[in-house]
Amino acid sequence: MIFVDSHCHIDGEQFDADRDEVVQRAKDAGVAAMLNIGTGDPHGEDFRKAVEVADKYENVYTALGVHPHDAKLYDDKAENHLIELVKSSEKVIAWGEIGLDFYYDHSPREAQIDVFRRQIRTAKKLELPIIIHSRDADEDTVAILTEEFGATDADRSVRVPGIMHCFGGTPQMAEALMKLGFLISFAGNVTFKKAENLRNAAKIVPLDKLLIETDCPFLTPEPFRGKRNEPSMVVHTARFLAGVYGIPPEHLAAATTTNFLRFFNLDLNP
Repeated sequence: MIFVDSHCHIDGEQFDADRDEVVQRAKDAGVAAMLNIGTGDPHGEDFRKAVEVADKYENVYTALGVHPHDAKLYDDKAENHLIELVKSSEKVIAWGEIGLDFYYDHSPREAQIDVFRRQIRTAKKLELPIIIHSRDADEDTVAILTEEFGATDADRSVRVPGIMHCFGGTPQMAEALMKLGFLISFAGNVTFKKAENLRNAAKIVPLDKLLIETDCPFLTPEPFRGKRNEPSMVVHTARFLAGVYGIPPEHLAAATTTNFLRFFNLDLNP
């Protein structure tokens, strides 16, 4: 079976000591590609490191964008820095993760909303799909995305709008996002005992709209909770989700891998 980890953070300091081994373990487990998501201070070197990690490893790609936690740091200088990095490497294939986080509120909500809209429009200009983060902000997230990618944009030549990463919303939210052309990605938390709401949401997502991810080093799936998560563990989430769908694991692996490669128009290197 071949898997794709559609959202990971292997450029983080948690992997500085053994990143080579982490990438190799993923390959050994059948994870053929990974999308690394850069985060951090947009005025520092965090995002440059994300590009360097993607450039170093075959079949590792990256996305660049300012997380809602750091929206208060976003300005013209930050945006220009990110655009420069996007243009520096063909391995940068998406803009994100961007969105709203009304759970932690590390940045003021007004700033989060303004920066979310601004980054969507920048991504449109660059013709990059977007990776969405949304926590405790379902209605606002859907409303903004509907306005930005609604009916007036129906005939756009830009690719599918993006990926709703680490889905944590309702089935209704999933339906609304899929109508806009978004793929829905589930992380290791779908395996948690109390996550019946996520499993109910997953059941309404058709296989051709589904992705899987680790969001590592966070959200380690059962039965490994408490340990550092890494891309090789996406296999456990895939097997669990296959049970939710009532299909063989190889069918879910094939569907999610095909979805990712088609979405980004990628071919896997041998």
